Amino acid sequence: MTVTLNSRADFTLETYKRVAWGGAPVQIAPAAREKMKAARAYLMRLAERPEITIYGVNTGYGHHAKCRLDAEARQKHAEQPTFHRAASWGDAVPERVARGIVFARLTNFIEGHAAASPALADAVASMLDGAPLPPVPARGQGGAGEILSLSHLFLRLSEKHRMQPKDMLSLVNGSPAASALIADASLAARPRLTLSAEVFALAAEAFKSPHGHFAAELQGYWNNPYDTEALSLLRALMGPGHGGPRRPYQAPVSLRILPRVLGEALRAASLAEDIARHSLMAITDNPVVIPEDEQVGADPVISTGGYHNIQAVSAMDALVAAYTNLVVLAGRIAAKLQDTSASLLPPFLGYGEGRSYLGCLPMALVGYEEEMRMLAQPTLLPGSESGGFGQDDIASPVFLAWSKVDRAGQLFDQALATLAPIAVRALDVTGRPAPEAVLAIAELVAKHFPDKGDNVPMGEDIARLAEAFRTRIYSAQP
Repeated sequence: MTVTLNSRADFTLETYKRVAWGGAPVQIAPAAREKMKAARAYLMRLAERPEITIYGVNTGYGHHAKCRLDAEARQKHAEQPTFHRAASWGDAVPERVARGIVFARLTNFIEGHAAASPALADAVASMLDGAPLPPVPARGQGGAGEILSLSHLFLRLSEKHRMQPKDMLSLVNGSPAASALIADASLAARPRLTLSAEVFALAAEAFKSPHGHFAAELQGYWNNPYDTEALSLLRALMGPGHGGPRRPYQAPVSLRILPRVLGEALRAASLAEDIARHSLMAITDNPVVIPEDEQVGADPVISTGGYHNIQAVSAMDALVAAYTNLVVLAGRIAAKLQDTSASLLPPFLGYGEGRSYLGCLPMALVGYEEEMRMLAQPTLLPGSESGGFGQDDIASPVFLAWSKVDRAGQLFDQALATLAPIAVRALDVTGRPAPEAVLAIAELVAKHFPDKGDNVPMGEDIARLAEAFRTRIYSAQP
C-alpha cells in the first residue's frame, strides 16, 4: 500500500520499515506540495537580496563559498555536472538500505526546509516505485558529510531534470544516510535479540539451569528495567517447571549472568530505536531554509552541521558491543554443554551413538567471537582530515559504524546457529522435549541440522540455519 507523506510526523520507524524493508511506494500529499512550492519561491526571493549569503545558492561550494554569484551565474552553477563527487567504491549497501536513504531524503523536503521544488520531490519519491536503485558503496565514505554516498544515489536525477539553484544540495547534503543506517540497525536489533533469547533459553533448559537464575524476585533487586525485560522474557520462553528436576547446584557464570548481559543488549536496542526515531524526523539540510513562521533569529537561511549524526554512530557501536558480549556467552555455553564435568550431561552429548561430533562447533564460535572483538572497537571521529583541504576538515564515520554493526549482526546470527544444535542435542540425548515457547526454534534446527552423523560437513548445515535465522530477522512483517 502506498505511503502518503504529509509532514515530518510521517517519518516514523514503522513507516520506514514499510518502505525500506517492505517495498511500499510513497507519494507526496497535496498540502505538502504546496508548502514546498511556497518555500521554493521564498528561497529564490532571498537569493536576490545582497545582504543575505546562502551557501551553494548565491555562492560557490566548499572553498568557493567566498565567491558571490549573480542570477545568471547561479543557474549556470546549479547545472554544472558534479559526478566527480561519486568517488567512493566497494561493497554496496543492501537494497533495503538504499531504499531507506531515499525515503529519509524526503524528510528535509516535505515541509519546505530544503526549498526543493515539488517536481524534484516527486522525482525522489518515484525512485521508490520498485525499480532497482543505483548501487551505493558502503566503503570509502570519508567525506565531511554524506555527499559521496548520496551522489551515487541521486546524481542521475540531474540527467533527467534541469537542476535549479540549491537542487543539487537538497539531494546530496544533510544526513539521510545516517538516518537510514541507524534505522536499519535498530530494526534488526529487536528481532535478533528476541531470537537470541530463544536460543539461550533453549540452551539454559538443555543445561537444566536452576529456575532461580531467572527468578521474578531478581527484577526488583537488580532495579533495572532492561534486566527486568530480559528476566521476564527468559522465564516465559523456558516455561515454569518445565523439564523436570533441575541440576542440584548453580550453573556456570555464563548462564547466571545471561539475564544481565541480555538486558544490556535490550538497552542498546532501545537506545538505537530512540535515535532512529529522532533522526528520521530531523531536519539536517545545509543550508536549511527557515520558514517565516518558524524564524527565531535574524537568519532566514542557515548553514549547519546537521549532516554529522554522531549519535547514530554511538548507538550502532553500543549494539556491536552488546552482540559481542552475547556471543562470548554463546561460546562458553556451547563448550560447557559438552563438558560432562560442568553440565552433568552425557560426555560430548552422546557422540558415538549415530550422532555427529559437535566438539568442533565451539571452535568455530571462537572465530566468530574474535572477529566481533575487532569490530567492537569504538568508532571515533576520523583522525585525518576529509580530503585534507578547505572547510571539510572532519569526516563522518557513520558508514563505518553501520558496516561494523551489520557484519557483527551476521556473525551473531552464525554464532546462534552454532549454539542452537548443541542445545537441541542436549535435550534429545536426555529424552526431554523443548519448552513449548521455543519449540519452533528447535524444529528449525532439526530441519537444517538433521544430525545424521559425521559423514556430512556440518558447516554447510550451520550456514543454512544461520540464513534461516536472518530471513526471520529481516522479515518486513511486524
